[in-house]
Amino acid sequence: MDTASLTVGFICLLLGAVCGGSFGLPSKYVRQETPWENLWGPFFFFVTIAMPVLLGPVLVKDFCALFAGAGLGVLIMPLVFGLLWGAGSMTLGMSFAFIGLSLAYSLNYGAQIITGALVPMALHHREQILTARGGVILLGVAVCLVGVVISGRAAILKDRSMKQDAPAEATSDGGMKKPKMLAGLMFAIVSGVLCACYGVAASYTGPLAKIAAEQFHNEPWRVSCATTAVILWGGAISSCLYCAFKLTRNGTWKHFGTPGTGRTLGLALAMAFLHNGAIYLFNLGFPKLGDLGVSVGYAAFMSFAIIVGNLHGFRTGEWKGASHQSKRLIIAGIAILIAGVCVLAKGNAMGRQ
Repeated sequence: MDTASLTVGFICLLLGAVCGGSFGLPSKYVRQETPWENLWGPFFFFVTIAMPVLLGPVLVKDFCALFAGAGLGVLIMPLVFGLLWGAGSMTLGMSFAFIGLSLAYSLNYGAQIITGALVPMALHHREQILTARGGVILLGVAVCLVGVVISGRAAILKDRSMKQDAPAEATSDGGMKKPKMLAGLMFAIVSGVLCACYGVAASYTGPLAKIAAEQFHNEPWRVSCATTAVILWGGAISSCLYCAFKLTRNGTWKHFGTPGTGRTLGLALAMAFLHNGAIYLFNLGFPKLGDLGVSVGYAAFMSFAIIVGNLHGFRTGEWKGASHQSKRLIIAGIAILIAGVCVLAKGNAMGRQ
């Protein structure tokens, strides 16, 4: 593992985070009357089924032969943890209705960083945890987590300061019943743990990557397409089934025949390209970071994505009218996240041979 490889790996993570922190932007242009499932159903279909099936054979050498010959033993763990990742994406939406976007995202991202960094290390490199290198990486995770907490606090203060002119809404939030709050907290944390299963799934793609490279002579960028596809197929089981259930229960299949559907589908497709670009670049980048690449890469990737998302928030006017305290906190949170990524990079570099 040399400096050039590390640099390329972190650049891939940064570019992936730009895509990941941007994929929700097209949803701002969806008509307000569009049901949730009529946007997110096509989005998950494009992400987990259409794009891997249509682009996989074009981008990966001997795509069908690769998966046919890999065997269930190689594919089962990425599929299972991909399914859990898909379930996490659904669960996050449930928490919004209980505790709001800012707190839900803060808890979700915090749980993702902890789970996505520590679980792969505990599963595959337990001996590294108590080493000096492992200690520095854990410190980096902790610093990133502090940055998430501060960023989340800033978002909550922003929402409160911008609601000061709406006393009825503020009273409603302040009078939230305890069971509702607890349910929201539970959904947000569980969704973060489940979403982080993408990183765990990625940690099990090594055998498939080896087969794709050695037996089918795929270059690293093609290998990343193959490993991405199998995780996404696992996610299709939970996400697409849930959206189909919502469309059926709410009777909203008929909305696909209304004016403006083409626009909605186009926006969902744009979101899907950005989303899959993010996870493709993650899968391309983390192997270049060495044996602890998933753990280091996931924490760094999530931290970068939070920074990008907040920068988009400033650009699109989400922070316009927010209190000075909330703005100072978000700047501090971003600075701490950057510091955390630097600590992660330092810890990872300690493993160079």
